[in-house]
Amino acid sequence: MADLWKLNISDAFDGLHKKDFTSAELTESCLDRVNSTEMKIQSFITITENVARDSAKEADLKIQQGSTEYLTGIPMQLKDLLCTKGIETTCGSQMLKGFIPAYNATVVEKLNSVNAVTIGKGNMDEFAMGSSCENSAFHPTFNPWDLTRVPGGSSGGAAASVAAGQVLFSIGSDTGGSIRQPAALCGVVGLKPTYGLVSRYGLIAFASSLDQIGPITKTVKDNAIVLDSIMGHDSHDATSLTGFTNKLAPQITGNVKGLKIGIPKEYFVDGIDLAVKTAVLEAVKVLESLGAEIIEISLPHTEYALSCYYIIAPSECSSNLARYDGVKYGHSFLDTDDMWEAMRLSRAQGFGTEVKRRMMIGTYALSSGYYDAYYLKAQKVRTIIKQEFEDTFKLIDAIVCPTTPSVAFGVGEKMLDPMAMYMNDVCTIPANMAGLPGLSVPCGMSDGLPIGMQIVGPRLSEKTLYDIGYAFEQHTEWHRQRPGL
Repeated sequence: MADLWKLNISDAFDGLHKKDFTSAELTESCLDRVNSTEMKIQSFITITENVARDSAKEADLKIQQGSTEYLTGIPMQLKDLLCTKGIETTCGSQMLKGFIPAYNATVVEKLNSVNAVTIGKGNMDEFAMGSSCENSAFHPTFNPWDLTRVPGGSSGGAAASVAAGQVLFSIGSDTGGSIRQPAALCGVVGLKPTYGLVSRYGLIAFASSLDQIGPITKTVKDNAIVLDSIMGHDSHDATSLTGFTNKLAPQITGNVKGLKIGIPKEYFVDGIDLAVKTAVLEAVKVLESLGAEIIEISLPHTEYALSCYYIIAPSECSSNLARYDGVKYGHSFLDTDDMWEAMRLSRAQGFGTEVKRRMMIGTYALSSGYYDAYYLKAQKVRTIIKQEFEDTFKLIDAIVCPTTPSVAFGVGEKMLDPMAMYMNDVCTIPANMAGLPGLSVPCGMSDGLPIGMQIVGPRLSEKTLYDIGYAFEQHTEWHRQRPGL
């Protein structure tokens, strides 16, 4: 039973219900895996062994009583920006070190209600601002495929933990690619759902009009299973969608015959590594051989998405993080009698370099005299990008393109060059700007490192994305590749 950590969700479900093993045994296998690998990859901020063992015992009772929920007894990791009652939630920041929420995020409540097993809280770029998981206030996370490389970010801990077999699935968040990009760099499956499909209540906000919670898993079918458990309307979240309740996992057929798949020429230009471009185009040939119709398309305005994102996201970040002033929330500097000095030093000590950079960009963009020139203009261009996608999806069913412009880069390689770091999300940001779903699936390798293919569709087209991803997965072996830790 020592290798139970190697299972995916579907196989673990079958084993649990056939009584081949218990959730307690599965959980111990994952905890053993954490203990043997965590010093190398550092995917966790907090490990909750006692919570996990207690949850596994409860799950075993539920299974004995006939529970048919797929995630009952399945070990998972939660990104450390999801509020967890009684468990420290830091958002990867000194500002929130020691913060123990009094309530659970809605997603956490949903997972607890089906008795999924929380192994711990995942490391992340501070306040979800980063593309490498090097901006955590506590420690970097390393890529399980090559410990000298980054796992991507900001959900780097979430992707690395699944790739390394520490957990069977994880929950991340995606503001500009923070699920899909690390999923691609770590060789696992990651979905950014349609904006509003998953409740954001209890998610510590970065950019509220862009943030979305989603699953990272070993397979496409597993991803749908997790999404089925966490999606749905929530009265606590005013942006939460209504009327979308059908379970997706049972509907996945992998039939892509007749589907029209667009290949946007703007996503295959200079700046995309040749190995990445080649792997994605080879994947497109597989889909074509399965009956999909491949159409070259153009999305000329998506080249402005990155620039607009780095006005809109920092502006929302500046607004959201203004509450952390050392008085109402967060780290407090107490060694002064001057209120303004205390506030200044609380924020200076509590926030890291990248968070400060984005807050200053956002404050500038929102300031008097610059609001119209920057923030308002960026929102207008965002509307054009969204409309361009809507017009395109009248002609095709989905878009296929690279998830990232390169494979995982070296630790420290881009930390001193913010623009080079920001370019890592050039392929993923447009979907966030338009509120569209995007799925990343493994589609190749280069120099021993995974390559991800991104599939983007119109709003609420997750079923189509899963069908395309599943079809590719069933006719290739890339999703079976695992790092040799």
